[in-house]
Amino acid sequence: MILRSVRLFAFRAHAETTVPFAPKVNLLHGPNGAGKTNILEAIHYLCLSKSFIASKDTYVLRKSCPYFEVEGLFEGEQRHEMKVRLVYVPAEGKRLFVNGAPLERLSQIVGVLPVVVFSPEDQALTAGGPEERRRFLNNIMSQARPVYLDDLLKYRRTLRQRSELLSQYRRAPHRVDPSLMASWDAELVALGSRVVAARLRFLEEFSGFLEEAYRRIEAVAEKPTINYQTLAPLPPDADEAAVAEVYRERLTRVARRERELGRTLAGPHRDELVFRLDNLEVRRYASQGQHRTFGMAMKLAQYFYLYDRLEEAPILLLDDVFDTLDAQRTGAFLELLQSQAVGQSLITAAQRAIFNGMIPFEQPEHQVAQVVAGAVQNGIEASS
Repeated sequence: MILRSVRLFAFRAHAETTVPFAPKVNLLHGPNGAGKTNILEAIHYLCLSKSFIASKDTYVLRKSCPYFEVEGLFEGEQRHEMKVRLVYVPAEGKRLFVNGAPLERLSQIVGVLPVVVFSPEDQALTAGGPEERRRFLNNIMSQARPVYLDDLLKYRRTLRQRSELLSQYRRAPHRVDPSLMASWDAELVALGSRVVAARLRFLEEFSGFLEEAYRRIEAVAEKPTINYQTLAPLPPDADEAAVAEVYRERLTRVARRERELGRTLAGPHRDELVFRLDNLEVRRYASQGQHRTFGMAMKLAQYFYLYDRLEEAPILLLDDVFDTLDAQRTGAFLELLQSQAVGQSLITAAQRAIFNGMIPFEQPEHQVAQVVAGAVQNGIEASS
């Protein structure tokens, strides 16, 4: 997948900016607050319908503007040229258009324009709470498997409904129909079992991609592994029926506690991924350097997994990640970006100097530009 150009309107620091891109390495450099990351964030909106930074769309809208709009021109290996436009109006929400036609659901774009993001927030993947690792898992699986995303969204809706019923039971037990709870239990088990079974299969496949990614960026012969903690210890080939049996047993064991607390205590929404290097648990015992390397390897493995499964090179977004890398890892990573193994990449950095002599920006397949006060300079069209 190649992004030919992107246009931002009323998007954070950008009043209106259009940026064309080269097919390989693209560097956007400039001072903090100039609007570099905004451009990557806008691209992420087009690919996944949401930001990788902001929790609410209203935070992205430029002050005093009635709406924001992002438009991108994409060209894929498997798909023809696509013009994708996202519009957000505070009172109406978001709408997505592909070649002028509106999508019925925002989720329909997921996996069509594969994308992988490296950012300073990645440290939460190895050092943060379980929700960070579940978010990573859901991101990659949703892009690779539309059926998984559909099951996940249905599971979340069922979870909300069941948890609301439990909350009602906690306040007034006599007002809750037991048959209604049984119905929600059955729906939760059916959908949750599909989610867990899919995660088991995915992690079995993903382990090889992680090992290969780790070898590419780290000379130390440590073996990275992922341990999946879910409803109970399950083999990687456990099918939905086997998971459902375990799930029903688990719900029975926690039923009393759920009614006391008014929330659902069992299911894939409570899963955990435990990362290890050899026998060392990364979150608890790894050094800062090991955390950084493991996180990078996970994102690189995500890239290669999506490329393999979708037969489409994801767009690689690297937001201020090279400032924290040593010279050896920086060199190895930049060499990888220029290789045939990786397609298009977009990099933001405060300084251009660290890339001098490492990326031949004079060649047409690469590009460098400066971002200043919400405008892109150095020969790239911009307005403010």
